Amino acid sequence: MPTTKRRSTGLSARQKDRMASGTFAFPKDRKEPLNDARHVRNAIARFDQVEGVSESERDAAWRRIRAAARKYGVEVKAKGWRSLVKGGARRGS
Repeated sequence: MPTTKRRSTGLSARQKDRMASGTFAFPKDRKEPLNDARHVRNAIARFDQVEGVSESERDAAWRRIRAAARKYGVEVKAKGWRSLVKGGARRGS
């Protein structure tokens, strides 16, 4: 009987709870884990969707994302996080 691969839907709540806060782009809220290349790419893609954070938190999150990208060999084309925010709108400041 052939086996089928199931695509992971992400980390479970239990897995996230076990991760160190520093493993997240936004550690205070434990948003956007940065534990592998797939999650780093996802954090970049969803950066503009994170709400309720200040610009200084976004600055710090961007630094963590860039460091994780270097660690996992993810190419980052964006010059900065502001270029990821659609329409130039500020969220959550």
